[in-house]
Amino acid sequence: MIRRAGYDDYDFIRTLYFHPQTNPYLLYEMEEEVDFPVIFDELMGKNLLWIFETDGSPKGMFKLIPLAHRTSHIAYLGGVAIHPEVAGSGLGTQMLSEIIELGRTMGLHRMELSTATFNEKAIRLYEKTGFQKEGVLRDFCWLKSENRYIDEVMMSYLYP
Repeated sequence: MIRRAGYDDYDFIRTLYFHPQTNPYLLYEMEEEVDFPVIFDELMGKNLLWIFETDGSPKGMFKLIPLAHRTSHIAYLGGVAIHPEVAGSGLGTQMLSEIIELGRTMGLHRMELSTATFNEKAIRLYEKTGFQKEGVLRDFCWLKSENRYIDEVMMSYLYP
């Protein structure tokens, strides 16, 4: 089940953003954890955070960011993560299927995302659920902790 995140999800969301297995693929560097309360409040204020749960327990998270005006038929999907304890259980596929259905109920025509070109596990999951590669964004993210830029692959899901 997908639901809007609440303030009581703070610890779960912080854990996923700064877990050693998920952090390399998410937006914030490990040392930014001290600023996470400010980041979390901003995301909550914009109503962008979502939780995926099963059996009443959170298992994953994501941000869904609707675009505006001539692109109001699009939402950007970001911050997608499944807790490492349940990775490989099929819950990632279930979560993505529910996210796609959420987009359908929102009247979207397109959902888009980007991920590191070396994040092969995520790319396979996205392709399995209907996302297609559109191109590579060169030097798109700066990894301060590694002192390097990385390329990201742009992917989209088009609703029939």
